[in-house]
Parts: sequence; structure tokens; C-alpha cells
Amino acid sequence: MAASKVGSIGEYIREQRKRAKVSLRQLAEATGVSNPYLSQIERGLRKPSAEILQQIAKGLRISAEALYVQAGILDERESDTDVQAAIRADVTLSERQKQVLLDIYESFRREGEPGGEAATEATPSTEG
Repeated sequence: MAASKVGSIGEYIREQRKRAKVSLRQLAEATGVSNPYLSQIERGLRKPSAEILQQIAKGLRISAEALYVQAGILDERESDTDVQAAIRADVTLSERQKQVLLDIYESFRREGEPGGEAATEATPSTEG
């Protein structure tokens, strides 16, 4: 599964690096990953580990999750809302607490969808 994505992860990293206007050498310095190894990743000759992808993401200031999805390490999920992103980013919450909050939030969102459970029940007014 991931083998078919080896080239695409390299292409994706190259595209993100060019968008950030960062040279391969600059990225190597920022990530601590050697210039030749980064070049091999971009050309699809090497498959980077999750740790290397995390270093690259940090160097490019992009989401490591986006790289994991592109590399086939993670399944793509629907894009986060600001609420979901805030929950995931909160360092004071445990992973279990984050998952519970995300599950509750998602259940409320489903209820609000047309045809969702309890869509006809009274909804709280928004004051502001």
C-alpha cells in the first residue's frame, strides 16, 4: 500500500518545499536530515520513516499528519474544523480526553445535519 505512494510523498514534499521557497540545503539544515537523503526522498528513491517525515514537516512548517496521509501511513480523514483542531492541539488534555471531546463534538454535528438524529428537537439559541 505505502510502496505505491513513495514517489508521491517525495513529489508532495518537493512541492511544499518550493511553495515555502526553501532550498533543499536549507531544509536539510532545518531538519537535521542530510541533503542527499532529502534529495532521494523527493526523487522517490527512498521511503522516509514517520520520524523523518515529522522532522520534514517541522522544517517546512506544515502538518506532520498531512505528510503521514500522503505517505500512506495514516488514512485521510475529513478536514478538521477549528474546534477539532483546537482540541487536538491542546497540550493540557490527555489523548483519551481529546478523543472523548472529539466524539461528543462529532455526535452534536451529526445531530445538526439535515435528517440527523434529534434534528427536530429544540436547539439552544446563540446569544452574542
